[in-house]
Amino acid sequence: MAKTKKQKPTTETDSLYFLKLVLYVMAGSFWLRLGSPLVIGNFAINALPIGFVVGLLFAQHEHFQLDRKIEYAILLIATVASFFLPTGILL
Repeated sequence: MAKTKKQKPTTETDSLYFLKLVLYVMAGSFWLRLGSPLVIGNFAINALPIGFVVGLLFAQHEHFQLDRKIEYAILLIATVASFFLPTGILL
C-alpha cells in the first residue's frame, strides 16, 4: 500500500489578506463613465461598473476561498460608494 503525503493546511498571511482587501476596494472603485448617457428604453446608463465585474471574477477564482463573503461585501461597498465620487475613466 502506497503512503500518501499529508498536505499542510494553506493559510495566508495578514499582510497578503490586507493587500487583497485593498485591491478589491480599488477594483470596486473603477467605473467606466460615459460622456453622453446610453439610453436603453426608459433607462439612461451614465456609467458601467467594470471594476466590480472584474473583482467578482477574481473573487470567484481565488485560491483561498475562505472569506469570499467578506470580499464580496468589500467589493460591493466600494462600488456603491465610488459611484458618487469622481473616479473612473470618462469616455
